[in-house]
Amino acid sequence: MRVTRVYTGDDEQSHFEDLEIPEEETAHGWLSAPVPARGVVFRRTPPGGSLDFHQAPRRQFVIMLTGAVEIECGDGAVRRFAAGDVILADDTSGQGHISREVAAPRRSVFVVLPDDLDVSRWRLP
Repeated sequence: MRVTRVYTGDDEQSHFEDLEIPEEETAHGWLSAPVPARGVVFRRTPPGGSLDFHQAPRRQFVIMLTGAVEIECGDGAVRRFAAGDVILADDTSGQGHISREVAAPRRSVFVVLPDDLDVSRWRLP
């Protein structure tokens, strides 16, 4: 499962990093190992929504259900995320990122993660 991580670098700016959560083929499709979670938040964003630089309020997966968002990192990189995309919002310090609504309505699910979740094993070679 491909996940795009938004994280704070040593320069205190946000950056993108592509991760791959390993999956194993089963009789019912491909499954990852369980990822620990602390809760689930459902979000509906109004049309035209935009947030200037802000930090993620907590470590969380953002699973896009409908609509689309454009995220701009502090390093100037911009990516667009739509239904089916998964973001790991992990820039809980530093400058943060900009979020721009580009297709509404946007509905997403936030899966709140433990602070000590180690994502290093998901880094691409």
